[in-house]
Amino acid sequence: MKHPAWNKFLSDKWGIAAAAIVLLYIICAVGIDIYDRHCRNSGITPVYHLSSDDCYAPPGKKYFCGTDYQGRDVFWRTVAGCSSALKTGLFAGIISVVTGVFLGMISGYYGGKIDEAAVWLYSTFAAMPTLLFILAFALLMSQDFLPEQTALILQKTADIINTEPEMLGVYLAIGLTGWVTLCKVIRGETMKLKRSGFISAAKVAGVKDMTIIRRHILPNVFHLAIIYFTTLFAGAVMLEVIVSYLGLGAQTAPSWGLMISDGQSRLWAGVWWEITSASGALLLLVLALNILGDSLRDALDPRH
Repeated sequence: MKHPAWNKFLSDKWGIAAAAIVLLYIICAVGIDIYDRHCRNSGITPVYHLSSDDCYAPPGKKYFCGTDYQGRDVFWRTVAGCSSALKTGLFAGIISVVTGVFLGMISGYYGGKIDEAAVWLYSTFAAMPTLLFILAFALLMSQDFLPEQTALILQKTADIINTEPEMLGVYLAIGLTGWVTLCKVIRGETMKLKRSGFISAAKVAGVKDMTIIRRHILPNVFHLAIIYFTTLFAGAVMLEVIVSYLGLGAQTAPSWGLMISDGQSRLWAGVWWEITSASGALLLLVLALNILGDSLRDALDPRH
């Protein structure tokens, strides 16, 4: 027998369509990542890095989405950009959700000085200019300001997940600024749950606090984490495009931000296809994630 939330989600045609689109992007991202690792290990130049003499070729039979200023196929660069975008959304989203859920549950359950410290912390992060913090963090990673040992660890981590150190800094910066809203929501929900009868019964039975949080609080707020993850994912993707557009994100890997930055200089001459391809891919992904988030909220939230 299927879970009622699953049945409710399956009845939402827009939610199913959005999930299918997101799944297509995930397949493209995973495929590109595997292909990129293979090319790197074999010494082969990936197809999206290959240059030709057909610079600024318009869309046609040979090049479905045209070529850029180096004669590189815009279609394959757009597809390859899925990897940078989804990695950012995935890692930044995980960092944000784990941080927000943990701090929200701990502060809401224990209260007192722990709650005061958590409120001070998320109030401080909420007051920070998010984009400036991300840009500063990315600049810190890209300009060799870090100690040698720390930079070596970050480089090895970047190699493991097949990304650039600059992008690793973007993941961390977005993740460290995106947890505030979720933390507030989880904190408030935890405060309500800890007054519930089943929590009081568990305390009377001598169940330890961390066990109560793990077995009783977390399952009851987990749906909020899933819903907010889709929102955080979409926001992280857009921020990565902005940072890469400004030149502090992806340096060599295909990125929609880089494509928009490169394409804008020739837009006045009628070379519209590079910006259109990158912007269209970004729009479709963010739209699908937002629709999916709304659908999951309707299916998982007991109040809907």
